[in-house]
Amino acid sequence: MQCQMQRQEVMQQTSCQMQRSLLRSPAHSRRCVRVRASVAAETEKVDGRAVRRSLNATGRYVRQPTKDEKSQTLMEDHGVGYSLSGLVAQMRENDDTWQQGEVTVKLAKAYGYCWGVERAVRMAYEARNANPDKKLYITNEIIHNPEVNQRLRELDIEIFEDDADGKDYGRISDGDVVIFPAFGATVQEMQLFKDKNVKMVDTTCPWVAKVWNSVDQHARKNYTSVIHGKYSHEETIATASFADTYVIVRDLAEAQMVCEYITQGGDKEAFLQHFKKAVSKGFDPDRDLQRVGLANQTTMLKGETQEIGKMLERTIMAKYGPSELNNHFMLMDTICDATQERQDAMYEIIDDSSINMMLVVGGFNSSNTSHLQVGRIVICRMHNAP
Repeated sequence: MQCQMQRQEVMQQTSCQMQRSLLRSPAHSRRCVRVRASVAAETEKVDGRAVRRSLNATGRYVRQPTKDEKSQTLMEDHGVGYSLSGLVAQMRENDDTWQQGEVTVKLAKAYGYCWGVERAVRMAYEARNANPDKKLYITNEIIHNPEVNQRLRELDIEIFEDDADGKDYGRISDGDVVIFPAFGATVQEMQLFKDKNVKMVDTTCPWVAKVWNSVDQHARKNYTSVIHGKYSHEETIATASFADTYVIVRDLAEAQMVCEYITQGGDKEAFLQHFKKAVSKGFDPDRDLQRVGLANQTTMLKGETQEIGKMLERTIMAKYGPSELNNHFMLMDTICDATQERQDAMYEIIDDSSINMMLVVGGFNSSNTSHLQVGRIVICRMHNAP
């Protein structure tokens, strides 16, 4: 009930903010500028590497945190950063344990935000502190955590959400500040804001940017990017925008479908129907699966991405022979350990026979949380714990 009331308050506050924004910007002065946030969107192809390199030249681009103490203090007060004095910090000092009466709570060895997420939240707070009189916008949720996003709204930072028609950036004006979230922004969004007279604060996790570099290499060497991720996830949408030709596989089963098509061919129409929301425009599996490179959404499980890499490697060798592997398969290290580390920590802590219940704290739309949730269900069934 409390969570439901909080969600209603968020919706009401967001609605009020939108109304205030409309009052400040009359309808006749606004120009509708919509950007689609989906893979396989029919948008003009843009050279992602060139756009990224050109942002610095604008003099309006920030991509490093300043680590100012005021922002750090506010994050600590709001409970949205690395805990320095709160309950979690106290648990760290007490062998990762907190006890009250007969209740004992144990903290997993790996928990909370990864480094990239904490960095993104810090930069959003710093952007507000550095621009107290400016309008601030985020092109998407900064991270998939409702409490953090609500705190940013309380700082009068407006968060854009995608609808059936895309995102309407028409109300963003000269002099405003636009924040790119931890997942990154699409190359089309970057180009749009580069052309506008706005300040850009890029909180994209460096590990995500590393994946963008890999798909850029795939494109320049005429490889198709096989992206291990969820086609509707903001990070994968951004990554796909930097790719040329791509297919997105969610799991090992979909990776196996791709491998079987490479070695055996098959029903092209059935393949395209299955992956209709997860391939680049004009994708032809007969033509585009002859040379492939692997990339990944950073919040997918490390072990699963590695297994997909091995599957593709075996498939290419079976199809073309070991001597031709490097001419048909490209693999770059873009794996982030954070998701796997938290999964491993959960498996480790449940081995403690004194655990009666497992709590997974996180946003419902968080990929990291969903991996922990699935793992929790499996291992708690094994140990007869809720």
